[in-house]
Amino acid sequence: MKLKNLVAASVVLGLTSAALAQVIGKPEDQIRWRQSAYHTMAWSMGRIKTNVEGTYNKDQVVEAANVIQAIANSKMGALYQSNTNTGKGWKETRVKPEFFKPESRDDLGKVAGGFGKEANEMAKVAATGDAAAVKTQFGKLGEACKACHDKFRKEE
Repeated sequence: MKLKNLVAASVVLGLTSAALAQVIGKPEDQIRWRQSAYHTMAWSMGRIKTNVEGTYNKDQVVEAANVIQAIANSKMGALYQSNTNTGKGWKETRVKPEFFKPESRDDLGKVAGGFGKEANEMAKVAATGDAAAVKTQFGKLGEACKACHDKFRKEE
């Protein structure tokens, strides 16, 4: 009976691993997808910055904040498999080796959690239309982005 359960568990695990690999894709796909998401976030951050520094358009800020929030909550961490620590997507990955070290998991969790919190708050604040509050929250969101860049991203 135990052998039968072990075989069943192995089959399920094998199918799950195969399904996960299919969803996650090849290492170069993972790198390309996460680079695309970060470029989309950078574009959205630029849209917010333009609005806070120039003529404020609530609708544009809300759209950009919602995009950032969606990416922040997308479970993109699945695209950081250990075999993606080097390689090329659209360009060479800039993830530092520290990102993949087990001893970095706590720091990584704090940084990612902080970014998610600030992205969610950015979407809430943007919805109010209060330009001054958006500017303040945009600063906090930028600091959350920078915290990850400082610890886990190589400079170009």
